[in-house]
Amino acid sequence: MNCSISKRNKCAHFFFSSVAKQNFFAHAGKIRLCSQLTSEQLYDSFGRKHDYLRISLTEKCNFRCLYCMPEEGVQLTPAPNILTSDEVFRLSSLFVRHFGINKIRLTGGEPFVRKDLREIVENLSSLKHYGLKTIALTTNGAVLKHRALEIRKAGVNAVNISLDTLVPAKFEFITRRKGWSNVMHGIRAALDAGFDHVKINCVVMKGLNDDELCDFVSLTEHSPLDVRFIEYMPFDGNKWNFKRMVPFIEMLMIIRKVYPNVEKMKDEKFNKTSKPYQVPGFAGQIGFITSMTKNFCGACNRLRITADGNLKVCLFGREEVSLRDLLRSQCSTDSIKSVIKQALKKKKKQHDGATQIAQSPNRPMILIGKVLSLAIYEQSFLLSIGG
Repeated sequence: MNCSISKRNKCAHFFFSSVAKQNFFAHAGKIRLCSQLTSEQLYDSFGRKHDYLRISLTEKCNFRCLYCMPEEGVQLTPAPNILTSDEVFRLSSLFVRHFGINKIRLTGGEPFVRKDLREIVENLSSLKHYGLKTIALTTNGAVLKHRALEIRKAGVNAVNISLDTLVPAKFEFITRRKGWSNVMHGIRAALDAGFDHVKINCVVMKGLNDDELCDFVSLTEHSPLDVRFIEYMPFDGNKWNFKRMVPFIEMLMIIRKVYPNVEKMKDEKFNKTSKPYQVPGFAGQIGFITSMTKNFCGACNRLRITADGNLKVCLFGREEVSLRDLLRSQCSTDSIKSVIKQALKKKKKQHDGATQIAQSPNRPMILIGKVLSLAIYEQSFLLSIGG
């Protein structure tokens, strides 16, 4: 496929042309571990250490993305059943102080829909005295241009911004909303705010955005962005089609037609979920999340809590246990810890293949808390815009 940088996307680079290097906030010193509890580490039956917790704050979103929910929508959990800010903190505190969790990512839905987001972040920041190193946030970027500095000051260290196209018309097709310009300005605001890491998550779909791979790579030339290309994955409601998936190897081949010198970076300092690459001399980097063709189950270190308080030990697993109900039943900390450990013992060595996952019932992505799948229906994008 021809992957030359398209003229139609030059407008995207306007937002980044003046950003050469990011001046990250200097750490105020090593994390203090005052009054830290003696924590036990969370290991599953296969010896995998779990030190990363993802918490969905809401099922609501200001977009209606094809990749996140079916066209007819989903039945949202009643508000009283969603975790409160206090419950989010209590569960986070338990995982950090008793199980050694050192990274928490806040997801949705769209986290900025929560009016108490800043309060939640500020509360979590207090756990940095007990070993929490990173508070990250995944967002669609729609309001980030107004809120980036606020959440940085509140304690967020890193942001991931979901963006699957650099073409405004495609953006409206995918999200069913206007707002491409706001997202681009939001990325720029995130760079200016001084987060430790600013990442763009791009789900790649054959026939929709696979012709934009090199345009995304070019965003990393002058900006310290980490653009991550994600293999399209099956979930309830997204009408997954194997023919739409672009394997990692194919993505890399497309990119190398324009950037033949792109090289693999050493994995040691990177999370094992992403295969990192960089064009020599570029300020940023790219990565590939290969859940379908080369899963990273062997290095999985993450747990998930849904917005309604259910613990999921695997993104693709159906098994869940309600931590919210345990909290509201006034169960002891030891009892909750025991339930968590028992759930983790049931975690499988690896998830099923794509075909099996597509045929197995699971929550739509909007109800899990991570945008990783792109729903493209069988009708043509060109037909949808009158092309």
